[in-house]
Amino acid sequence: MFATLTAPSFGPVHNRPASGQCRCGTTHDETDPALGTALDPERYDYAGAVLWNNYAGQLWQRFTIYLRREIAARAGITQTALKESCRVSSGKVAEFQKRGAIHFHTVVRLDGSNGPDVPPPSWASVGLLDDSIRAAAGRVALTVPSSGTHPTRSLRWGTQVDVQPIGGLGHEELTEAAVASYVAKYATKAAETTGTTDRRIGELAELDKLLLPAHTRRLIEACWHLDDAYPERLLAHWSHMLGFRGHFSTKSRAYSTTLGALRQTRAAQERRERGLPDPDDHREGTTLVLAHWTYAGHGHTPGESWLAPPSPTTSKPTATSPERSAPNSKPPTSAGRGDHGSRTA
Repeated sequence: MFATLTAPSFGPVHNRPASGQCRCGTTHDETDPALGTALDPERYDYAGAVLWNNYAGQLWQRFTIYLRREIAARAGITQTALKESCRVSSGKVAEFQKRGAIHFHTVVRLDGSNGPDVPPPSWASVGLLDDSIRAAAGRVALTVPSSGTHPTRSLRWGTQVDVQPIGGLGHEELTEAAVASYVAKYATKAAETTGTTDRRIGELAELDKLLLPAHTRRLIEACWHLDDAYPERLLAHWSHMLGFRGHFSTKSRAYSTTLGALRQTRAAQERRERGLPDPDDHREGTTLVLAHWTYAGHGHTPGESWLAPPSPTTSKPTATSPERSAPNSKPPTSAGRGDHGSRTA
C-alpha cells in the first residue's frame, strides 16, 4: 500500500482548492509565492508547527508500532503470532509542504515470515492493510509537556490520510513503477521548497542578511523562541530545517537492500569502468606511497607575521625593526612544499 501521512492544520493558509478560489478571494497561480503562507500571521500557530516538525520522527515510530498491533487485531492473532507468520515492511520519504510542515510518503508491504520471496498469509489482504494503516494513524498521539508560558500540546497526524493500493498487490491503476517514481521525486526534495536556508543559523541576527519569505522567517524565529523552553529538542540548532530533525529517507530492516550493499556495488562499478583491480583479489598486496607530509611548525612565518593584523598590544614591524615570528615557529623542513611535503598552519 502507498500511504501519505500529513500534518494537522496550524491555521488557514493561501491555497488552490478544488473550487479554484482561495479564502482570500484570489485564484492563485501554482507558482504564486503566497501559496502556503498564513492568511493571518498573527493568529497562525507557528510554535505548534515547528514542534510538530521536531517530533515528526517520533510520531512515525509510534505509527509503525500501532500498525503492527492493528494488523494483528484484524487478523485475529497475537502480535507474537504475527511475527512468526508475517513480516510488515515499510519504507518512507519525508517532504516539506509549502506551508513548512513535514509529511511522509510511505510504502507498506506484508511479506511472508522470511521476507518478500515467501507469500504472505491467506488473511493478508489489501482491505485489511488499508484499514490498519488508517486506524494506526488515528491512534497515534504524543504529548508535549508545558514549559514556561507554553501550554501542553497533543501532537497527532492530520486528518488527511491518503491510502492507495499498489498495482503489484491487486492489478490496480497505481503501478509499482509509478510509486517508485513518485517516492524518488520526493527523496530528492528538501526544505528549500519552503524558501529556507541550506545551512545552520548561528544567531537570529543572521536572518537580516538572508532573503527569506516572511512565513519561513517566522517559523525559524519560532524555533529560537522555543529553544530555551525545550532545550533537549535542539530547536535553534535545527531552525534552518524549520525544527525537523529526522531522516528524510528510512526503511525497515528487511524492506529492501541495504545502503552498504549499494555503496559496494557503486564502488565495484567505478573500479571496472576505470580498469582498477578489485582489492579483494590482492589481499597481500602492498601500498605505494607517492607523497608524504612532514610537520613544519605552527604560527606565522616572519613574512606572514608582518602581514597579519596587529593585536592591540603590538604593532607591525617596520623597516628599521626586526621582523617578528610566532613562538615555537620552525622553518620549513627540507622536504619543502608540494607533493613531497608541506607546511601546516
